Amino acid sequence: MTSGVQTARGRSYRLSLPGCLLLRDSAGQFFSSGHTNNWAVLVCTSRFWFNYRHVANTLSVYRSVKRLGIPDSHIVLMLADDMACNHRNPKPATVFSHKNMELNVYGDDVEVDYRGYEVTVENFLRVLTGRLPPSTPRSKRLLSDDRSNILIYLTGHGGNGFLKFQDSEEISNVELADAFEQMWQKRRYNELLFIIDTCQGASMYERFYSPNLMALASSQVGEDSLSHQPDLAIGVHLMDRYTFYLLEFLEDINPSSKTNMNDLFKVCPKSQCVSTPGHRTDLFLRDPGSVLITDFFGSVRKVEITTEAVNLSEPVRPAEDSLKLPKCDLKKGEQPGGQLQLNSLTCSVCAFMFKNLSVFFFFFFFFF
Repeated sequence: MTSGVQTARGRSYRLSLPGCLLLRDSAGQFFSSGHTNNWAVLVCTSRFWFNYRHVANTLSVYRSVKRLGIPDSHIVLMLADDMACNHRNPKPATVFSHKNMELNVYGDDVEVDYRGYEVTVENFLRVLTGRLPPSTPRSKRLLSDDRSNILIYLTGHGGNGFLKFQDSEEISNVELADAFEQMWQKRRYNELLFIIDTCQGASMYERFYSPNLMALASSQVGEDSLSHQPDLAIGVHLMDRYTFYLLEFLEDINPSSKTNMNDLFKVCPKSQCVSTPGHRTDLFLRDPGSVLITDFFGSVRKVEITTEAVNLSEPVRPAEDSLKLPKCDLKKGEQPGGQLQLNSLTCSVCAFMFKNLSVFFFFFFFFF
C-alpha cells in the first residue's frame, strides 16, 4: 500500500505505508521536547580592546545558532563593545575567531540588539523577565512563551558567585537564579540551556532552583577560564578555550543531527581547557541523553505529515459563497427562514453598495 506526498514545487512522491509510519514515529521523537520555537540570548559583558576574545566568543555562538536555523528575530544579541570599529583593529569591520584570519564572525549580517552602555545588568534582567518599557522595539524583546526552548550564553570576567558587566557592575548567581524563576512562573520558557564561559563559572549555576534548567560552565569554583589563540598582529587573544572547542563541536552539527547533550558535556576536557568544565542536570526533567543539541542550538519547523496526496500546484480560488450577500425577499422583507430581518429598501442599498464600493465610501465619509 502506498500513499502520496506532494511537495511545494508540485512534485509528487510515493511512500509505502511502513515508510509513512516510520516517518511519523521519527517526527514524534523529534518533537519529544514539546517545544514549538527556539530563542537565544547571547551576551558579551566586557568592554575594552584587551577583551576582544569575549566579543569573538559571542559572535561565534551567534553565527552557529543562525547557521542551525534560529533567525535574527529570535536572537537577542548584546555586545558591550564594538571591536569591529575599534581604532586599534588593523582590519576594520571584522572580528576573527581564528588566528589564520579565515573566519570573520562579524560578517555583513550581524544584528546587534544591545550595544555599548546598553549592556547592563538591569537591561539583561529586564530582557529575561519581560519587564521592558512599552516603547521597547520587538527586536530588543525576548518574546518567548511556555513552548519556547531558550539558549542563554554569557561570557566575560567573573568570580565566585558573580559576573562583571562593563567592569563597573556585576550580577550575582542569586539574582540570576531569581530571574530564571520569574521566567518559569511567567511561563516564558519550556526548557532552558544556560552556558557561561568565565572564571569560576560553575558558581553561577549553584543557586538555580527552577525546573527544566540545564547549565554548563567552562570552569569549576576556584579555577580560571583561560584564553586561547594569541594573535601577535593585534596583540590580544582571539577566543577563550572553552568556547573555541564548543564551536569546533558545533561545526559538525547540522539541523538533522542526532547528537545529544551527553556529547556536549564531553566538549573541552581538562587536557584541552586546562580548567575543568562543569554541568548541572538535576533540575532538568528529561534525560540529557534524549535531548538533541538542535533542541537548543537549532530551530524547529512545524511540519504536518499526511498520508494523502495533496496537489499544491493548482491555483487557489476564493470561495464564492463568502462573497454572496444574504438573499432577501423583497416582498416579505426577510431572509428565507426568517433569520435575518431586512426590509426591501435595506436589501437594495446593501446590494448596490457592495457592487459599488466607491459609492459606499462616498456616502460613509459624507454623512459621518
